[in-house]
Amino acid sequence: MALLIDTPVWPWRGRRWSHLVSDVDHDELHAFVAAHLGIPRRAFQGDHYDVPEDLYDEAVAAGAEPVGSRELLQRLLAAGLRVRKTRTAST
Repeated sequence: MALLIDTPVWPWRGRRWSHLVSDVDHDELHAFVAAHLGIPRRAFQGDHYDVPEDLYDEAVAAGAEPVGSRELLQRLLAAGLRVRKTRTAST
């Protein structure tokens, strides 16, 4: 099990957010989020969940490994689980 969470520094809608990922598979990630954080599955962003700052300590206490943003991205890429956004041509 390798669930990773970065520091809640990403601002959005007046809050700070973390990214929560698995470097094993998405099923592990979905199960962890459902069991420990109560974030709905519809909030899944293709390769991660955004976790509000107030749930960060809960995620870590449940077993998510705190890492820096760069390490989180590197491990997600190394696992082949990074979903890259596709750009659309503007008309």
